[in-house]
Amino acid sequence: MTRTRQSAPRERILAAADDLFRRLGTSVGVEQIAAEADTNKMTLYRHFESKDQLIAEWMRGIIAQKEAAWNEIAAAHPGDACAQLVSWSERTAAALVQMEERGSPILCALAELPDPDHPARRVIDEHRRHDHERLIALCRDAGFPEPEVTGDELYFLIEGAKSCVQCVGLKRVGEHLMRQVATMVATRARQG
Repeated sequence: MTRTRQSAPRERILAAADDLFRRLGTSVGVEQIAAEADTNKMTLYRHFESKDQLIAEWMRGIIAQKEAAWNEIAAAHPGDACAQLVSWSERTAAALVQMEERGSPILCALAELPDPDHPARRVIDEHRRHDHERLIALCRDAGFPEPEVTGDELYFLIEGAKSCVQCVGLKRVGEHLMRQVATMVATRARQG
């Protein structure tokens, strides 16, 4: 990963952490993060109270990207919950194809951070609740007869897809996810 000294230290630290956490996991040491960021531990701790806070901020950045994607989907398909669900599945499939060998950084972080009180774990848990509620709301807006059940099914699909990327293959999992969501939406349209 290319970083320049002209970047602010906080951004360099976050970029280095992103690269290292994705490749090696959250157990990577602060010395290595600081070295990759072309800075030192003192500077890292000046910007982040602890390594746990750095991990939480890293998660916030990943989640912010996901929120931006949802905002783009809503803007591209205003008032069309079915189209938003299909677009979400297409974007998710594309993201699965681009995941590195370690799979979903959020799921990897969950596995590496078992303490429910870890700051990053709280960020992840809130994001997952919010995503689940969003899917249920979209299913309700799309007119599914049982929006909570359908939202749960979609949530199970995406969580399962993230978990299976290493064993089944990224492209295949994404294709199956898109097909399943399209089938669910098409079935709903016929019932409509």
